[in-house]
Amino acid sequence: MKKFLVVGLGNIGPDYARTRHNVGFNVLDRYAQEKGFYFEDKRYAAMAKNSLKGRQFTFIKPSTLMNNSGKAVRYWMNKEKLALSQLLIITDDLNIPFGTLRLKPKGSDGGHNGLKDINEQLGTSKYARLRFGIGAEYPTGQQINHVLSEWSEKESERLPERLEKCAEIIDSFALQGLANTMNQYNGK
Repeated sequence: MKKFLVVGLGNIGPDYARTRHNVGFNVLDRYAQEKGFYFEDKRYAAMAKNSLKGRQFTFIKPSTLMNNSGKAVRYWMNKEKLALSQLLIITDDLNIPFGTLRLKPKGSDGGHNGLKDINEQLGTSKYARLRFGIGAEYPTGQQINHVLSEWSEKESERLPERLEKCAEIIDSFALQGLANTMNQYNGK
């Protein structure tokens, strides 16, 4: 059975639940709701397992806070005995417009502290990441406020469809592979 670790990045606690920075958690919550499974508190993360057509998924939402996400990723990669090719990170990206989805096989952290810590903990940036655009519509010097603020009313209306598209990407990543999934979904 092929195994995968799917990591949604975010911050724990009700103060962060509906913020743009928590879209990784939002994606996994939506996926779990759709597939009918639940997360349990485990070491360094809320964790859940599910399977699909011969693929075994371990899903985690790190409880280490965003800037220390790499600790949880490294722990669960080792615990599940997985290679980098079996890892998918889901994260927000303010460098792309709201709702735009980009799956990439590697890349820089783009100023994202969660990705920066993962890169440091894994010693590489060569792992798949699904970037969910949150846009950059904020005044100069207000980047942190934008990232940690709640979705606008207009964004909230589109969010369910975008989260559904992310769920499709997770399944496709496991069933069709990274390259085919990128070709099918990037920019849509």
